[in-house]
Amino acid sequence: MAEKQGIKQIAANRQARHEYFVEESMEAGIELFGTEVKSIRQGRVNLKESWAQIRGGEIWVEGMHISPYEKGNIFNRDPLRPKKLLLHRKELNRLYGLVKQQQGLTLIPLQAYFKGSRVKIELGVCRGKKLYDKR
Repeated sequence: MAEKQGIKQIAANRQARHEYFVEESMEAGIELFGTEVKSIRQGRVNLKESWAQIRGGEIWVEGMHISPYEKGNIFNRDPLRPKKLLLHRKELNRLYGLVKQQQGLTLIPLQAYFKGSRVKIELGVCRGKKLYDKR
């Protein structure tokens, strides 16, 4: 019997929808350590100034702040370390083609949420807004 997949939002990047036009979005997994997941369960994550970039055939989230877990002692990681996103090669190649071919497109994490027991990131392909678009 199939297990019901509950979705619980952790954090949202509300500023991204004000600063960018979101042309497309997709779901991606994220590679985390145990103390980071425990800290995320407490809701201690910030997506406000984060972005994603493709380096070496992999996609990385930069600037995503996960506060250190209080009881994590030596196992805590750097809160601002780059975190690897998990996508299928086909999806990654398509994103790479979109971002490299079209000038002005960038990858922005829109929200983080639990899907079942897994942490997922909604990644948006975004185009920056001009000042007069932000009214």
